[in-house]
Amino acid sequence: MTITRNVLFLCTGNSARSIMAEAILNQDGGRKFRAYSAGSQPKGAVNPFALRTLTRFGYATHMLSSKPWDGFATPNAPKMDFVFTVCGKVASEVCPIWPGQPMAAHWGIQDPAAVEGSDKEKQAAFLKAFEQLKARVGAFIALPFDRLDPADLLARLRAIRQLS
Repeated sequence: MTITRNVLFLCTGNSARSIMAEAILNQDGGRKFRAYSAGSQPKGAVNPFALRTLTRFGYATHMLSSKPWDGFATPNAPKMDFVFTVCGKVASEVCPIWPGQPMAAHWGIQDPAAVEGSDKEKQAAFLKAFEQLKARVGAFIALPFDRLDPADLLARLRAIRQLS
């Protein structure tokens, strides 16, 4: 029997980084994981460059949406096993108390949506963020969850931030 672990990716706007992380983990993690994303101040729409980047690499985008994080802090919300912040601003905000007290780590990635310039420059920023997220999600998926005690697992989750 496969254990499915729920993972929540958080960012302030929930329009780019957290959205891409959700799509990557849902596809690459198979049945072992169920990923979600949310924001403290969601934009209400997914950034078109995030959608283009995901589509370019064969990731499904039809179920992605920008949504508030408070919906994941209710008693009826899925119980999260892991919560990862992917931007610096949300990491410093006071987060809700997540049901089940999941393990949490900060995987800060520069905001590609903040890049100004040509479409080519913006797309390059999204590609860089995507590659960093793909590496970090891949390292997360590869962890030997059943062989790590909670302290070791938390240390490895936090070390993943160093991957680019």
